Amino acid sequence: MVPTPLVAASHQRPLVSGDRVFSVIAYGAAALIMLIAVIFIIALFIPALPAITKFGLGFFTSRTWDPVRNQFGALTAIYGTLVTSAIALLIAFPIGLGAALFLAEDARLSLVRGPLSFLIELLAGIPSVVIGLWAFFILTPLMRDKVDPFLQHTVGFLALFKGTPTGYGFLTAGLVLAIMVLPIMIALSRDVIRAVPRELREASLALGATNAETIWSVILPYARVGITGAVLLSLGRALGETIAVTMVIGNTMQISASLFASGYTLPSVIANEFTEATGNVYLGSLFYLGVVLVLITIVVNVLARLLIWRFSGSARASA
Repeated sequence: MVPTPLVAASHQRPLVSGDRVFSVIAYGAAALIMLIAVIFIIALFIPALPAITKFGLGFFTSRTWDPVRNQFGALTAIYGTLVTSAIALLIAFPIGLGAALFLAEDARLSLVRGPLSFLIELLAGIPSVVIGLWAFFILTPLMRDKVDPFLQHTVGFLALFKGTPTGYGFLTAGLVLAIMVLPIMIALSRDVIRAVPRELREASLALGATNAETIWSVILPYARVGITGAVLLSLGRALGETIAVTMVIGNTMQISASLFASGYTLPSVIANEFTEATGNVYLGSLFYLGVVLVLITIVVNVLARLLIWRFSGSARASA
């Protein structure tokens, strides 16, 4: 017979269990992501030190960008980045939300929903340089000859639509960004709307509500957290887009109220001038622009998290 202690020992769990190995791997992966983020920020911050030391926080409020005198400021590029991103969201949000509702709620699309969804995802995969090339040769002349003159003729009394239409400028860049963020907004919003429980739709319709009333009063309030996330993810894409915007915005360091005016964005400044940067201050200023762009991205993500917490709390309270 086998002694009792040996039998008990044979049924003991191994010293290193599978759960413990999985836990170590999961925590290690999370720690690695945090380490990569810290290393990236440090690697961006160190080359920017000459500009940070020289300009300090005044870099955010200065409109000067003069490589000859080594005087640099980010306000003009920040303005261009925010204006083009705002234009993109104003154009893309109603179109994207409407398309998402059409794909998710219209039962007549059962046969074509798959091909339409594939085309939307295909549009999201087009390289930005190809979109920029199309915008440069096709969209820009169209804006210069048709759209901008029409806007100037109809609403030219507004400061936003004054000036000489050249086809290049904030409006064209914002329109290009809207085209680029539409697939993300449509795909994410569609999936969020589809996730609304079917029982809520049926209950609303059973109480006598129309399809439009059901969408407005039931589906959109339930899906607003996910739709907000889709909008903010689209904003992140718009803030960081480089090549396509650089090809159509005109690349002029100025702040203008007119959407027809040329401008600059943070990514386009970096893309245009990194090969010409000479000296620690000039190169450091470009890295400082990268720091500013990261800070803007962090602010957007923090706002997104606060909005989600607020909406989630409101949803729980109403439930």
